[in-house]
Amino acid sequence: MAKYDYDLFVIGAGSGGVRAARIAATHGAKVAIAEEYRVGGTCVIRGCVPKKLFVYASHFSDEFEEAAGFGWTVEGARFDWKTLIANKDREIDRLNGIYIRNLEKAGVEIVNSRATVKDAHTVHLEAEKKDVTAERILIAVGATPFLPDIPGIEHAITSNEAFHLDELPKRIVVVGGGYIAVEFAGIFNGLGVETMQLYRGSLFMRGFDDDLRELLSEEMLKKGVDLRMNCDIVSIEKKDGELHLMLTDGDVICTDCIMYATGRAPNTKGLGLEEVGVKLGERGEVIVNEYSQTDAPSIYAVGDVTDRANLTPVAIREGHAFADTVYGGRDVKVDHSIIPTAIFSQPEMGTVGLTEAQAREKYKEVDIYKTAFRGLKNTLSGSQERTFMKLVVDAKTDKVLGVHLMGPASGEMIQAVGIAVTMGATKAQFDATIAVHPTAAEELVTLREKWQAPVVKAAD
Repeated sequence: MAKYDYDLFVIGAGSGGVRAARIAATHGAKVAIAEEYRVGGTCVIRGCVPKKLFVYASHFSDEFEEAAGFGWTVEGARFDWKTLIANKDREIDRLNGIYIRNLEKAGVEIVNSRATVKDAHTVHLEAEKKDVTAERILIAVGATPFLPDIPGIEHAITSNEAFHLDELPKRIVVVGGGYIAVEFAGIFNGLGVETMQLYRGSLFMRGFDDDLRELLSEEMLKKGVDLRMNCDIVSIEKKDGELHLMLTDGDVICTDCIMYATGRAPNTKGLGLEEVGVKLGERGEVIVNEYSQTDAPSIYAVGDVTDRANLTPVAIREGHAFADTVYGGRDVKVDHSIIPTAIFSQPEMGTVGLTEAQAREKYKEVDIYKTAFRGLKNTLSGSQERTFMKLVVDAKTDKVLGVHLMGPASGEMIQAVGIAVTMGATKAQFDATIAVHPTAAEELVTLREKWQAPVVKAAD
């Protein structure tokens, strides 16, 4: 008889857990996966996918307005929030079904229950009120939105609830300075909501290239988003059907809805991990080695719960690498040093590699190539939105260290550019690539003039 009920038991059926379960099963392992909500996790159910659908919806207001420059007359256009929600839900249901079928096709047993770790080889299933054993346990429970402990916080929503609002608010305040905050500020603004974004720091999108941060703030202001930096909320009070927000500067803001996007916390509370020897970090993240293995040798973790790089493709890559290493006989490590990333702000951004500031800290001499321009479409549309492109290059080796984009299709472009940067392409190799004309992307291979910092003269 087998020593354990399963070779692998996965807790959490999000992107990383599903990929690990499927690949392990195709390698011949007996696998089960537990999920207490819906298969697909944050990305499919309440993250990347529905958010991108909302971004698409929010772009139409600009598209209708700009169509006139191309001879189109759009009359009677109106937006219906309930139609968007219903169509979004239908697509999420479809994707949820695909995930389930793919798991079943691979031979993975799906358990609809919350699961906790009882010991190094035992998982407790709460819905079924029983224990099962496994040679290895994989933790892939993701992260959950963080809310600060302030008076009235019960009146706030997070991105989870934003996808299910009964009505589109007339006014909204988005709190936070990361990509989720700027994306939702753009979404609500594009859908016609009076939108304000608050951030406690001097400039949002910390960790991204400074040129991108500054230009994004300029473009969002032009689009009508009220940006308030160096600002935070002390308390929230509901009065006369609206929310009154007391700010740190003493000001009071009235709004219909407040959404917090102030980070996400690893979803490890109550899993029983510390009791079985799994080390957790200060934020509750699972500490793992380069093979996603914890201090308890039979327990592994992938995805946002490890707080290494909280992106869906990274979780998928980690889950695949785990399964290939443990069950496929391959030695696979995930390189977290170069990760192409798209931010579906408005305008859209794409980035890969080092920022200029990071490069200058690490390399003795850095060359910068950058350009900003109005795209060809905007010459007739009337839009004043600018496209921006920047290359960060090691002056000694000519290696491209980072690429930073802002403008239409930046996410699509950065995926292809990410291949070149990952391979260690040089600026000369970019230059040797024939341009595709007329496109915005051709600027990436036609930039020749190095950017020089303005000379600041000393006062007389």
